[in-house]
Formats: sequence, C-alpha cells, structure tokens
Amino acid sequence: MAKYKNILIIQTAFIGDVILATPIIEKLKTYFPESQIDFLLRKGNESLLKEHPKLRELLIWDKKQGKVKNQLQVIRNIRAKHYDLVINLQRFLSSGLFTTFSKAAFTIGFDKNPLSFTFDKKVPHTFDKHEVERNLSLVHSLTDSQLVKPRLYPSDHDFASIRTYQEAPYICIAPTSVWFTKQYPAEQWIKFIQQIAQDVRIYLLGAPSDKNACEGIANALPEKNILNLAGQLNLLQSAALMQNAVINYVNDSAPMHLASAMNAPVCAVYCSTVPSFGFGPLSDFSRVVEVERELNCRPCGLHGHRSCPKGHFHCAYHIETQQLVNVYQEARELFEIKHKGNRE
Repeated sequence: MAKYKNILIIQTAFIGDVILATPIIEKLKTYFPESQIDFLLRKGNESLLKEHPKLRELLIWDKKQGKVKNQLQVIRNIRAKHYDLVINLQRFLSSGLFTTFSKAAFTIGFDKNPLSFTFDKKVPHTFDKHEVERNLSLVHSLTDSQLVKPRLYPSDHDFASIRTYQEAPYICIAPTSVWFTKQYPAEQWIKFIQQIAQDVRIYLLGAPSDKNACEGIANALPEKNILNLAGQLNLLQSAALMQNAVINYVNDSAPMHLASAMNAPVCAVYCSTVPSFGFGPLSDFSRVVEVERELNCRPCGLHGHRSCPKGHFHCAYHIETQQLVNVYQEARELFEIKHKGNRE
C-alpha cells in the first residue's frame, strides 16, 4: 500500500460530478493515510474543494479559454508530478488524454473511455448502480467495496457567514436547473410555498444567473417569509446553510448533491429524469417526489432538455403539490423531535 504515495483523481465534468467523486478521496485517504492526493477539475468548480483537508493540490483545466492549449499545459503539469496512481472517473477522450500521457506508474479508468486500452486497469461502467458506487468501483481492488457517501468541508468562515440565517426554523429551495425539463416550474413552487406556515423562513438558493428566477417566486408571495439568496452565497456556504434546514427542496441537479455531501435532509423533485439513472439523493433523510401516474414518454433521456419534447411537460405539471407538502410535514415533525431533545 505504501507505493501509492502520490495520487491524482480526474473529474473535469460538472459540479454534481465533482461532489459525487469525493467518496474516492475519503476512501483513498483511509487506506493510504500517508498519500498526497491531488484533484483535477474544470475551471469554475475549484471552490467546491478549496482548502479540502484531505487534498494537497487542485489542478485546474480551463475548458473555455484556449481549451487545447490549456490541456497541453495541464498534461505537462501532470507529467512533472510523477504520480504513482492516476484514477480517471470519466468516459471522455479529454480525460483519457490526461490519463494516457500522465506517465503515472499505474492508471485506472472505465472501459468506456475511448483510450481505456492504454490504462493499466479497466473497470466496467454500467448504469445499474448509483454514480458513487460506480466511482468507488474504480478503487475496489485497492481498498474495499463498502459505500462511502460524498463529503464537502465548508470552512469556519463559511459556517459563520450563514449563522445569521439560522436563528429560526427554515427550509431551503433551489428551484432552478440548467435544463428546463429537470426544473420544477416556478408556478408549481409557488403553489407549494403557499402551503408552508408563516413561522418558517424560506431561503431560495442558486447561482447569480438564477437570481431573477428566484426573485420572481419571491415577488409572487409577498406575504411569505422568503429571502432570495441566489448569487449571494458560494457553493460551500450554500451547503453549510442546507445542513441544518428543516428540509431542502431541490431538482435533479447540483444542489441535491450538495445536500448529500452535508447529509442534509432533502426532497428531490424529479421531472423528466428518474433516480434509477444513478444520481439520486444519499442523505439519511432523502425523499423523492415524482409524477405518480405512468407516462410513456418518461424518462425522455439521460440528461435534461431545453424544452419538453412532447410540448406538455406532464412529468412536472402532474406532480401534486400535496406530495411536496407531505414531505415537509414529515421533515418538520422529525425536526421538532430532534430540537426538543436538544432543548431538554
């Protein structure tokens, strides 16, 4: 085991993919506590793993500005570090190039990567398990087959920055998604929020680009105790806030994985996609809400679409408001029991 002292993990996809790669860090550090672990990700995602206590360095690939030139620079950087082990979590040519030209003593990746024939170990990639299980399968032969959940490490500053929002019970809602068909419609969120008691604060979370969408929901409910925090919190601050919420409502998108990484109570609303794709919530309190009637057009693809292919978006509009309310009631009851015990 001592031979893996210098390790690189490659995951240059999106925010959720990086979060779901973090169990690899936890597992490797358990089995190789003296190892130095680096992580390669795309520019824009580095704040997720900033000051991660189990990582030595973040390598950043800028995919938007001079993509190929920057890729060559990253390859040179990787080669100079003389890694003992490179673990590639992706199935794309670009990550295959990083792995193949790494000059690492040992490389591992999925068999569906077009350059997998150059890897020292190829692992079958299947869709019959959760993404975390898929990722961990890459290191089963080096560690064990036990599941490890995603984990993020907000700093003391991150927790301090959101403390003022935690003075009373609250719920968080991340109402948007990059993909239209993964996004529960704004008018449906409004119907749900109307059912929430006034004594609970509601925080709307999202990126700066989500600010207007969240503001539209807040403006439609002036009587409710709503604060739009979209664009005001970074990813780790959002994760810290989610941790102690009564419940967090999310789409099948990155905030769901933030909740999983903090073991925060979560209700994931699935529209066009389904949990069986392998990207469901992993918190101890995890509930999935989806249309209860069978639709022959659902799921309509592994990823979301810019618009409903059928034009009706039944997978979202046929979700009943009461389904979300039921989860809130269950979570609120558990929250009250927990905090009653704390007060006593």
